[in-house]
Amino acid sequence: MAAFAIPRRLNWLDRTIAVFAPRAAYRRGVARAALDAPVAKRGYEGAAVGRRTDGWIAGRSSADAEISRALVRLRNRARDLTRNNPHARKAIAVWTSNIVGTGIMPRARSGNAAIDRAANELWLEWSAVADADGQLDMGGLQELMIREMVEGGEILVRRRLRLPQDNLPVPLQLQLMEGDLLDESRSINLGPRNIVSGIEFDAIGRRSAYWLFPGHPGNASLLPTANIISAPVPASEIVHLYRKERTQVRGTPWGSAVIQRLRDVDDATDADILRMKIQSCIVAIVLGRDGDSIAPGTQNGLFVKDANGNPIEQFEPGLIAYSETGGSVEFNTPTAAGGFAEFHKLGLHSIAAGYLVPYELLTGDLSEVNFSSARVGLVEFRRLVEAIQWLCIIPMALGPIWSWFCEAAYLAGKLPMREIPCDWDTPAFESVNPIDDMNADQIGTRSGFDSLFSVVARRTGRNPRVVLAEIAEANALVDELGLILDSDPRRTARAGTEQPTTSPAPQPGQRPPLRSVS
Repeated sequence: MAAFAIPRRLNWLDRTIAVFAPRAAYRRGVARAALDAPVAKRGYEGAAVGRRTDGWIAGRSSADAEISRALVRLRNRARDLTRNNPHARKAIAVWTSNIVGTGIMPRARSGNAAIDRAANELWLEWSAVADADGQLDMGGLQELMIREMVEGGEILVRRRLRLPQDNLPVPLQLQLMEGDLLDESRSINLGPRNIVSGIEFDAIGRRSAYWLFPGHPGNASLLPTANIISAPVPASEIVHLYRKERTQVRGTPWGSAVIQRLRDVDDATDADILRMKIQSCIVAIVLGRDGDSIAPGTQNGLFVKDANGNPIEQFEPGLIAYSETGGSVEFNTPTAAGGFAEFHKLGLHSIAAGYLVPYELLTGDLSEVNFSSARVGLVEFRRLVEAIQWLCIIPMALGPIWSWFCEAAYLAGKLPMREIPCDWDTPAFESVNPIDDMNADQIGTRSGFDSLFSVVARRTGRNPRVVLAEIAEANALVDELGLILDSDPRRTARAGTEQPTTSPAPQPGQRPPLRSVS
C-alpha cells in the first residue's frame, strides 16, 4: 500500500482510525481542514459568502412565481408614475415613437403581383376601421399596444369577427384589453392541463385559453358582480404581447427596475423645491422689549401675531410678525444648500438605464453631447429598437393579426388565398448625417450588398413598390410636359451636367426612351 502524508489536523479519533484505515483518516483530515478554512475560495466572486454579501437574499424561484406575487403592485405603481412623473411619461413616449412611429405596415409577398396588390389595398382600407371601439386606425392601435406594453408590461388583443351586414371591408375588428383583465390569481394544476397566472396550457405546453374578466376589475364598483368572475377564452382568439426576458408567461412594466428610483427622485425634487421656497422666504419678526417673543404658557400662549392680531402658524415671503409687546426688529437668515443638481442628474442617468433609453432622449439634455457621441448612442438604441420590432412585436402580435386578416378576407371572398406571406416595413429612422448615409446606401446598392427594395423600405418606411410606382408616374408626367429637371438622373448627371444622349430633347406629349444612368 502506498504511503500517505497524514494531515496535521487529526484528532485522537482520526489517528485511531488511521491505524486500521489510513485512507479514511486522510479523507477526514482533509475535510476538516477545508471546513476550518476562513473563506472558501470560489470560482465566481458573486457566489462568495462573507461580510460583503451579508443580508443579500437572492431567491431561486421561477419567473412566473416572482411575477405572480408582484405584477399587480408593479403595474399599479408604474401607471401612477406615468400619470405623475414626467420622466416616466417621456420614457414611454420615446419607446412608442421609435418602435411604431406612424405604423408598421405589411407588404404581401405571395409571388403573384395581382394578389399582392389586392391584399395591400384591402389592408389599407380595413386599417381605417380595424378598431372595435371605432376610434383608432391600425397605426393608432399599434401605438396603444406598444404604450401599454411598456407602461403595464403587457397587452391583450382579442379577435372580434363581424357580420356581413356590418359593411366592413373585412368582417374583422380588434379589441385591445389591458393586462388587468387577465385573471392573475387563477393558477391551478388540473392534471394534464395547467393554469398559470390566468393562462391555461394543454398537455403538451401550448396555450389553450386565457381566463379573462368580462369587464375591467378596476370598474368593479360600477359594474355587476359578475364582472369579477373570470371565464376562459380560446387562445386562438387572443394575441398576448409582452417582452419575454425569461421564460415567463406574463410581462412586467419596462421601468420595474427603477420604480423606487423614480419615486426617490420625485421626493428629492419636492424637498428641494420646498427648501428653495424656505430659502427665499424673508421674514421680519418684531420682538418684545427684552428681545424675546412671548413664550408658550403665557396669558394667550402665542409666539407671534400678524398686524391684525391673528396668530402666525406658517411663514410666507415678506411676512412681518409681531410679538405681544413690539420692540426691535430681526430678520431670518436662510442658508443655501447645494448638490441637488448632481444628485438629480445621476438619478436620471439611472432611470434612463432602467428604461433602456439614452439619457439625452429621456431628458432632452444635449449639453454634454457632440456629434460623434450622439451618433454612437443613437446607433446602439436603434439596434435595440429593431431587435424588439423584429423579435417581439412582429412575431408575437402583428404576424398573428395579419393571419387573422387574411383568413377573414378569404372567408369573405375578398382574397383568393387563406394564407399570404408578407414582409413588414418598419418606420424609418431620421438620419443624423443624411448625406453620408445616402452615399453609403448608394455604394451598397451598386456593389450588390443591398437591394433597392431594402433601401427604400428602410429609408422611407413605405412599400417599395408604391414608392417606385410614384416615381414612374412622376417621370411619365415630366416627360409628357417636356421638362428636364436637375433632379432627374435620366437627364442630368450627379455633377449637374446633362446626360449624353443621341436623341433630341423630348417634346410636349412625347415620351423619350430611357437612358442609362451614369
